[in-house]
Amino acid sequence: MANLQHLHELAARTKCLVNFYVFGSFVSRVAEPRDVDVVLVMAAGFKLEGIPRASRTLFSHAAAQARYGASVFWIREGMLPPAKSREFLIGFQTRRDGTLRGILEIA
Repeated sequence: MANLQHLHELAARTKCLVNFYVFGSFVSRVAEPRDVDVVLVMAAGFKLEGIPRASRTLFSHAAAQARYGASVFWIREGMLPPAKSREFLIGFQTRRDGTLRGILEIA
């Protein structure tokens, strides 16, 4: 839980975080999830160059995995039409067998 809280704090420090979603084993009945899987929705004007250095690792999937053991995916608000944005999030809820798993929005 501390790792998830730290990831949220890093994302919030950008001042551009619109939504923070958690999915995967962390929102399942698994007693000790292996990792944290998150989707960040950032403001339309979000630019990597303008964020605190400590937060930049979140926006490199490989670096976030290596440093935090987290799979971090992100998108800018407005990059996709609303229907495609919903499909994007549903993709993270869908297991390989086609069934849906949980996804939570953290405020």
